[in-house]
Amino acid sequence: MKKLLILGAGTAGSIMANKMSKHLSQKDWSITIVEREKNHFYQPGFLFIPFGYYQKKDIVKSVAEFIPSGVEVINAEIENIEHEKNSVSLKNGTSVAYDILIVATGARISPEDTPGLKGELWHKNIFDYYTIEGAEALAEFFKTWQGGNLVINIADNPIKCPVAPLEFAFYSDYFFTQKGIRDRVTITYVTPMSGAFTKPKASKMLGSILEKKKINIVTDFFLGEVDNANKKILDFGGREVSFDCLVTIPLHTGDPVISTSGLGDEFGFVKADKNTLQSVVSPNVFVIGDASNLPASKAGSVAHFQADILEKNILSYIAGLPFTESFDGHSNCYIETGYGKGILIDFNYITEPLPGVYPVPVVGPFSLLKETRINHWGKLIFKWIYWNILIKGRKLPVTAYMSMAGKITN
Repeated sequence: MKKLLILGAGTAGSIMANKMSKHLSQKDWSITIVEREKNHFYQPGFLFIPFGYYQKKDIVKSVAEFIPSGVEVINAEIENIEHEKNSVSLKNGTSVAYDILIVATGARISPEDTPGLKGELWHKNIFDYYTIEGAEALAEFFKTWQGGNLVINIADNPIKCPVAPLEFAFYSDYFFTQKGIRDRVTITYVTPMSGAFTKPKASKMLGSILEKKKINIVTDFFLGEVDNANKKILDFGGREVSFDCLVTIPLHTGDPVISTSGLGDEFGFVKADKNTLQSVVSPNVFVIGDASNLPASKAGSVAHFQADILEKNILSYIAGLPFTESFDGHSNCYIETGYGKGILIDFNYITEPLPGVYPVPVVGPFSLLKETRINHWGKLIFKWIYWNILIKGRKLPVTAYMSMAGKITN
């Protein structure tokens, strides 16, 4: 019997377990997934927790709920990936052999890598919201905060969900307006990028929304350290930004085991072909989602689109055939802007976000690069789609490849 091993039961790993279990006969293949956590979080929901829109119970379910019948789940931490031996050793002292390995270990925040960030003000005046602990701590802080300098800072790229910091800034404007204290809150968006976003047209549009909402923007700021005593962030060039509340998007890294295994780059992300998703180090190792070093967004939609590609490429690999599918970097993201509105962007490796409609030409119903109420509802409805369709590996009525249908190019 041959063995397919999946490392990680987050979004990407769970999707692949569901997809591959439909193709691989249990007489010929065993599928095992290794995951240290027992809870699965709907990570886009972290954004709404600080503002009281969601609570923890609204965005968490059991990992086991999404693992298909016949797939073995091992709740353990990974010690090492010995790809030369086709084996993964676990911290419980056991090892798991494989014929094909799918790495879906994701990305994680590493605040400890920035001097002073995880200092005495951590979860007191300095908060992340990329973890449930940080999001809940910030929610408690906002309940009694009466205003001051709110600074939203991206330490550096890459990060999970690149539009989430902008969403936080936009929603903060709405939240404090609703509380009646917006005039007492100065919001500053501090980014290492030269604009609001990485793609020019989207950056211009999103930057105009920051301006409309009277949100300051500080660009080309690479976080060097955090001065807890004086409540300041400093970049490597010596520039300073003062804060009363710092919302940080810390440096991101891959799982530490990726670096020690020899499969990853210096940041712990698996080195892979950006089109086939096959490791450049070991041909029977594939990667999906945030764990890769691909030049694509680290977002749930990317994992979903990659899964359609990887499913077919692994079946080709098993059959000894050339790969037939090529991932084009497709990503789309809803951007919550507050006041019951949102934006949708759709792009890939070579095509930046463009105006138009999605997913059906003329009909839409979602507008691209435009604030609309239906985009806001799309953002909220996506939670149901995530739990009931996407993570279970079911088909959505959208293509894995970016389509130019419905887009305006001039």
